[in-house]
Amino acid sequence: MMEVNWQEVFFQFIGGLGIFLFGLKYMGDGLQKSAGDRLREILDRFTTNPFMGVLAGIFVTILLQTSTGTTVITIGLVSAGFMTLRQAIGVIMGANIGTTVTAFIIGIDIGEYALPIAALGALLLFFIKNNKVNNFGQIIFGFGLLFYGLELMSGGMKPLRELQAFIDLTQSMSEIPVLGVIVGTVFTMIVQSSSATIGVLQGLYSEDLISLNAAIPVLFGDNIGTTITAVLAAIGASVAAKRAAAVHVLFNIIGTIIFMLLLAPFTWLIVWIDQFLQLEPAMQIAFAHGTFNVTNTIIQFPFIALLAVAVTKIIPGKDVVVEFKPKHLDPHFIEQSPSIALGQAKEEVLRMGSFAVQGLNETFEYLKTKNTKNAELGYQIEDAINNLDSKITDYLVQLSSASLSAAESERHSNLMDSVRDIERIGDHFENIIELVDYQQSNKVKMTEDAMDDLREMFTLTIDAVSSSIEALDQNDQAIARDVAEKEDLIDKMERKFRKKHILRLNEGKCSGQSGIVFVDIVSNLERIGDHAVNIAEAVLGLRK
Repeated sequence: MMEVNWQEVFFQFIGGLGIFLFGLKYMGDGLQKSAGDRLREILDRFTTNPFMGVLAGIFVTILLQTSTGTTVITIGLVSAGFMTLRQAIGVIMGANIGTTVTAFIIGIDIGEYALPIAALGALLLFFIKNNKVNNFGQIIFGFGLLFYGLELMSGGMKPLRELQAFIDLTQSMSEIPVLGVIVGTVFTMIVQSSSATIGVLQGLYSEDLISLNAAIPVLFGDNIGTTITAVLAAIGASVAAKRAAAVHVLFNIIGTIIFMLLLAPFTWLIVWIDQFLQLEPAMQIAFAHGTFNVTNTIIQFPFIALLAVAVTKIIPGKDVVVEFKPKHLDPHFIEQSPSIALGQAKEEVLRMGSFAVQGLNETFEYLKTKNTKNAELGYQIEDAINNLDSKITDYLVQLSSASLSAAESERHSNLMDSVRDIERIGDHFENIIELVDYQQSNKVKMTEDAMDDLREMFTLTIDAVSSSIEALDQNDQAIARDVAEKEDLIDKMERKFRKKHILRLNEGKCSGQSGIVFVDIVSNLERIGDHAVNIAEAVLGLRK
């Protein structure tokens, strides 16, 4: 009986794990750079129905090399209102299939070539000045490191076969499958990567340290454990995001329950595949992983609507989703009836205007309460405004080639201008949110006087913007003139508050830093007032 050098086992294992995880992430980053910002676009564009969602989920996960990454992006898209819960469920199912690709890659036994592969990647990374080649080098380098990390881990685990306690543990795992599930779940929760734990499992199985009967339940546990990251990503996110994370957990737990009931036939199936294809041990685990996830998706796919209902029951609550997509812009009207199209565009501009008012309110709340929920919603609304800006502008540009009467042409150009003004209002309230962020992170204190001034000016500015949108909506000249008066007041306020601020500075009541924040917020509000009056002038027909 040889003495186990615990330090060596431990160091090799955690070092190998670290290198493996780094390689995996680095390779995923390289793939992502090669794909550019297209990943979010792929998910947004191709998830028209749940089946397309599954395919998109598989594809993006193969590129990212992590199902967690895909799920986290999906959660982001759901909270931003780009994707419905049902579409997201498809993507999450696809992500579970896509993540098995990593296991198949690991199953190809190229461990002894890991270092030369990494060296080749480093060559491409450091000696060639070309972005595409560098990205490719990064993928290769990460790929090499991934295998090198696995080799180290397997090497570190070799002495365990002598260890009685370890033999007992794997023995009881094959006798009590639930134990295996728990071990897999806990280990994956700690490492936060199912690919890593499955890599470890493949190593253990290749070294004959664990039997197939014990390994398969661990595999199921890995799939449950990997959902922890999605759960962490959803803490503090919107209700829709929490539901998407819950789907991820539910999907894997239901799958595990089904397969635990069918454990014996599933194990026979894997043994049969192994005999039929003459697989390496690591590949056998990869096939088990792949079969589990594909079959689980096939079984649960018809019940997507049910899953959606279930998580809506589990996580109740009204969801605040900012609708990014335009609702009224129908391209058919441009050809058929330009005047209706103009009316539709106006509806959409008013929607964009109401977003601007909502965004200003959230910004004001954030300034008063410093609650980050308001800031997040503010940023989301700003995103929605930008999206609507480009969509409405495109629509209006297409409309400009249609035959419009003189009056319609004027309304058309007024709408074009108003869209630009509303978009700028969005930029300004985003600036203010960033200023409050700065105030928070640098612990900048505002005097009560300064806060009173800001409250007064903010209230007036929000009032001016919502009145200008109302004037645009009802084409009401009286309201529009009222906006112009408010804007004069805002300008006077800005000058008055700057003077008051300088007095406070001279009296040493406030710091230079808080002064910068104060003056910037005031000038952003003043600019918002200018844009509100621009919209009102369009109604008054004063714009030339």
